[in-house]
Amino acid sequence: MCGFAPDYIFVILYAMKILIVDDDPSMLDMLRIGFQTDAHAVDVADNGNDASFMARTYEYDIILLDHALPGKNGLVVCKDIRGLGKTTPIIFISVDGDAESKVQALDNGADDYMTKPFSLAELRSRIQAILRRAPVVKKVELKVHDLVLDCRLHYAIRKGKQIHLTKKEFALLEYMIRNQGVILSRTMIMEHVWTAESDPLSNTVEAHMRNLRKKICPAGSKHNLIANIPGHGYIMDTPEHLAVFAR
Repeated sequence: MCGFAPDYIFVILYAMKILIVDDDPSMLDMLRIGFQTDAHAVDVADNGNDASFMARTYEYDIILLDHALPGKNGLVVCKDIRGLGKTTPIIFISVDGDAESKVQALDNGADDYMTKPFSLAELRSRIQAILRRAPVVKKVELKVHDLVLDCRLHYAIRKGKQIHLTKKEFALLEYMIRNQGVILSRTMIMEHVWTAESDPLSNTVEAHMRNLRKKICPAGSKHNLIANIPGHGYIMDTPEHLAVFAR
């Protein structure tokens, strides 16, 4: 039994980068596929040693952590993460439902503890609840100039026209809008929107950015919203603010 209950309720989360740690291949695949379907970038690890390294090396919006793992167990991984001062929300997912296991996890820095089996809908809701407690609640509707991105319905509108986006284009656009006015390096974009398994030497960022710019700033458009800053990366902002880079 993989510990995964039927999913009856669908809850949409904004695009995130998630680390899922579980030594059960079936559970790992179900969670990975479930969250990738929601347009999230998902990294996975099936042992505590890899999980600790990835969690300490990369930035994640949420970490789902099994309790019993080969190598370092979940408690040790959690301590490693918190020992670096990282505040990334951590939810334990475990077949161990006894009070002692839950208390140990929460006392060592976990934000929540779920006992298998559970539904993906409940897990999504638990994540939403944790993120609502964060200092800054992320908006579900984002806007730059005349472009609007609806993070619940996963579509963009510009000048009254709906823009079809792939899941990766949506995640890329959301990341750009949430960082409006900030020059984002290729590495920053790769680490947040793609997974750790992605080839850092590929041109995937450039290709997706090129396609995204064509969609939101088609040929003949008077106002570009994304600028390429040679040697530095990309920036998304209003046409007025981007004008300085065109000088």
